[in-house]
Amino acid sequence: MRTLEETQATLQIAKVKEEDLQPVTYCLSFGDNVSSGDYCLMELDDTLCKHIEAGKSLIIRGDKDEHAVLCSEDKTYDLKIADTSNLLLFVPGCKTPDQLPDISASPQLMHAQIWGFSNCYWELRRQRPRLKKLKKLLMENPYDGPAVGMQEEYTMDDLLERIQASREEIEAHLQNVHACEIDGFWRILDFDYEMKLLGHVTQLVDSESWSFSKVPLSVCLEELGSLEPKEKQQFFFLSYGQVIYALDEDKVCRATAQLLLQNAVKFNLSEFQEVWQQSVPEGMSARLDQLRGLALLDRSSKPETISLLRIEDLPEDTLERFNSLFSLREKWTQDDIEPYIQDLCGEKQTTGALLTKHARSSVQNGVKVYNSRRPVAT
Repeated sequence: MRTLEETQATLQIAKVKEEDLQPVTYCLSFGDNVSSGDYCLMELDDTLCKHIEAGKSLIIRGDKDEHAVLCSEDKTYDLKIADTSNLLLFVPGCKTPDQLPDISASPQLMHAQIWGFSNCYWELRRQRPRLKKLKKLLMENPYDGPAVGMQEEYTMDDLLERIQASREEIEAHLQNVHACEIDGFWRILDFDYEMKLLGHVTQLVDSESWSFSKVPLSVCLEELGSLEPKEKQQFFFLSYGQVIYALDEDKVCRATAQLLLQNAVKFNLSEFQEVWQQSVPEGMSARLDQLRGLALLDRSSKPETISLLRIEDLPEDTLERFNSLFSLREKWTQDDIEPYIQDLCGEKQTTGALLTKHARSSVQNGVKVYNSRRPVAT
């Protein structure tokens, strides 16, 4: 190992003045059997550093055919290898000047051993969770009653193994798709069965003159027990009800609209609105704003039309999503396209910024519209 005198002699040969340097000089040496494959380096922001320092874990998720992501308890990060022209050294115990205690101005020599080295590191970038796969897995076996025989079912641990998202993001999405935990497994109601059960409940509410905001669960389960098993009804209330078991008007109207639209390519808008209002329970108001992300209006056609376009049926990737939307319609107003790109926005990103990046704007008949910046693949 070098002595202080040898270090000072080296500085003189290099024509570097000692007074221009920190008083402490580190002399680095390689440990035995050190190689670049011993360690992987990862760049963390302040939030993730505090996460690790608090004793919490970070988990890498992804199947063999997927690009790996890193997840904390509530966020998802893209993992990419970043190369650097400088060799990165792993030196435990080496301190930066601000970490050193008050020292005298006299030169000091300290020794540290290099444990590993690398010319690349993992770079993290916050990204949207990849949740499309979640509903796809649950729809393999939608819930329509007690299981008969062996069926594919998923616990929360199973979903954490398969879905590239944090636990909090998965839990939030399970609520968004009206999933519920039954006997330890997460399930989604079969849509046809869901509408059948909705019909039973709304008819009972009407016959008993109950308020949709106050549906007595115990009485409802008892009255409908001869028609449907109680566990199915309870699942329905967990999907369509709140803590006090009030039927959510927007969700009921939205589900009814999906039932009407799923069997038609296009529907005359005025006729659809009339049939839709007649189909929802009396006292509920069907409004077009309830269909954001579910149905697409075409006000340029004569007569105006409406068709089913569910956001969950669109690609999860941003470029593929825009390509799919512009293949369906060449030009979009912001009001029409916004429900279908809102979930693509990153942290602190607006739909306006997203449109500026991926679309061109123009004015058509006094209305601002957007079309694709790139050739649309069909």
